[in-house]
Amino acid sequence: MPSCFDAFLNSQGFVLLDGGLATELESAGHDLNDPLWSAKVLLEDPDAVLAAHTAYLYGGADCVITATYQATLEGLAALGVARAEAEDIMRSAVDLAVCARDRFWTEPANRTWAGRRHGGGPAVRPTARTRPLVAASIGPYGAFLADGSEYHGNYGVGPDALADFHRPRLHLLADSTIDILACETIPSFTEARVLAALVEDATDKPAWFTFTCRDERRLSDGTPIEEMAAWADETAGVSAVGVNCTPARLLPPIIRALAAATAKPVVAYPNGGGEWDAVTKTWGRADAEPDWGQVCRRWVGAGAAAVGGCCRVGPEDISAMRTALAAPAHEAQT
Repeated sequence: MPSCFDAFLNSQGFVLLDGGLATELESAGHDLNDPLWSAKVLLEDPDAVLAAHTAYLYGGADCVITATYQATLEGLAALGVARAEAEDIMRSAVDLAVCARDRFWTEPANRTWAGRRHGGGPAVRPTARTRPLVAASIGPYGAFLADGSEYHGNYGVGPDALADFHRPRLHLLADSTIDILACETIPSFTEARVLAALVEDATDKPAWFTFTCRDERRLSDGTPIEEMAAWADETAGVSAVGVNCTPARLLPPIIRALAAATAKPVVAYPNGGGEWDAVTKTWGRADAEPDWGQVCRRWVGAGAAAVGGCCRVGPEDISAMRTALAAPAHEAQT
């Protein structure tokens, strides 16, 4: 179990991740129809990225994830950004997340969970809050392609090319001040194996691996979930394993399958539903928005240690998850 999760699991029984960074940036008025997607704002308005991280911390998140999902050396080079400047941009993404967390933590009021009244009774004594984490987002090769291939993994390149692509950014982020690496939205078992080998070579910092899934039984590339989970259980570079940017309705059976196949913490943070349009960089209409407070309790009940949200999940949804997860069982059912 990654040591940076321990304090949260011991004190409250779960880790609450943040929601979609791009979702919050779009809510603030930013147009993300760009090959860099949310990383575009790193160049144009870094204060907006800082504000988005801060909103999730005030919403109750135990962990914020950097704006590096689609920030790559190759993607920035295509815009004419020199290598040294591109590296500085990625370091700035870490600095913004760390700054948001540290400013938040400086305020004494943010170091406790405020007391609440249950059923009209006396206020519950405030409890200590654990210092939030900063995770460095490492998106898949498909994020750089910006063609939606993070939802199928048919890249047309082999393991060596994937290793050459991921190595520089992973080393840079692993050497920064982040607490944990978030290898996320991975559609391909091949890509996951490449990333895990790089993590083992680069750092002693923990890394979670989360995958996109085509259904309740398979990753986006068709690999059975049980096969991937058994591999994760035996792989030193994988500290926690799970699913993200997959419709919430699919999560309970996926989480149960993962929890049955590995002793490592299970991580689950879905999107809000709908299909991703890689041309317009927008989401199609979702069938129905979940009751985030109710569904996140089901994920924890199914075996998830860390939960949160991805695209189309905002600070208010994370706040609803915090309220539901912190409530006594009888209160959450009413």
